[in-house]
Amino acid sequence: MTAWMVRAGSAGEREQWALDNGYTGAGYGDVDSLADCVTREDVTRKVSLGIPNSSSGAVKNFAAQLWALKDRMEIGDLVVMPLKRTSEVAIGSIDSEYTYLDDPDPQRRHVRRVTWKVTDLARSRIKQDLLYSLGAFSTVCQIQRNDAEYRLRACISGGADPGARVGSSKPMLVPTPSTPTVRMDDPELVEPPVDVSRYAADSIASRLIEAFSGHKMEGLIADILRSAGYVCTEHGEGTDDGIDIVAGKGILGLEPPRLIVQVKSQASPVDSPTVSQLHGSLAIHGADQGLLVAWGGLTRQARKLLESQRFAIRVWDADEVVAQLQEHYGSLPARVRRELPLKQIWTLADEAG
Repeated sequence: MTAWMVRAGSAGEREQWALDNGYTGAGYGDVDSLADCVTREDVTRKVSLGIPNSSSGAVKNFAAQLWALKDRMEIGDLVVMPLKRTSEVAIGSIDSEYTYLDDPDPQRRHVRRVTWKVTDLARSRIKQDLLYSLGAFSTVCQIQRNDAEYRLRACISGGADPGARVGSSKPMLVPTPSTPTVRMDDPELVEPPVDVSRYAADSIASRLIEAFSGHKMEGLIADILRSAGYVCTEHGEGTDDGIDIVAGKGILGLEPPRLIVQVKSQASPVDSPTVSQLHGSLAIHGADQGLLVAWGGLTRQARKLLESQRFAIRVWDADEVVAQLQEHYGSLPARVRRELPLKQIWTLADEAG
């Protein structure tokens, strides 16, 4: 058994369909059914016919990915789908051989059946080396290094990545943008490059939680809000009223929108009672809105409860905290920038489908 990463569109356009219907698969909708293909060369010919204007390198790359979906994946293998729309990860088990669907959407035709075991695993619960493997710019690729399969199965059963076992068969790899951790076992296929922006966000998140765990996270969130024009009062340690920060506009911080902020920096997901407590605090203290910082994401029940309070409470998960940090970095206090030194770069944009 092994593990595979399969994306669901550059913007996550097939994600919900895949989760709702129990599928995983690639796009390449202009390529006909691969059911009669018995070799990778057969797949290559179909790709050449379906995408005639592609370069020879692109044809080989697409064919290798479709051949993996068609022939190399086995029933029982794990499949991981990084979710674009929620910045979470879904993990499932492959249940069928390759199937070609007669679907009106051409991007939903080359598939395999999957039983999704976990659909909302927060990225913050996965260690950085394994996250790096999930950042490859490829629609389909095998994840092999750093004891990946064992760790993903542990995420299914325990909800968190335990890290690689000592003496695991695949060597540990220190992730850098120039060191791929995924491969297709194909001598003609260049290992897929990494999504640099995703890698950067995960790296920042890893450093951030090391430097600002516990009550220090409350101070960081207050600094971000101050950079956005709020006057903040931090409640500090020792309080147990579900309020960590009170913020408002104006010179005294009394003008709307007036916020109550609760900060949860632990890796475990925030539960629905915490959401209910924050919602109750809004009315008690006359606040306009609530902000829940949930570094480890939300339980399914908490997410469902928040759907009914979408105009009262906003959630910042680890990805959103990183995004807010990047947006306001230049105006953050020098002490924050010393503890979390960042450098902005520009790079060519590319997207995996």
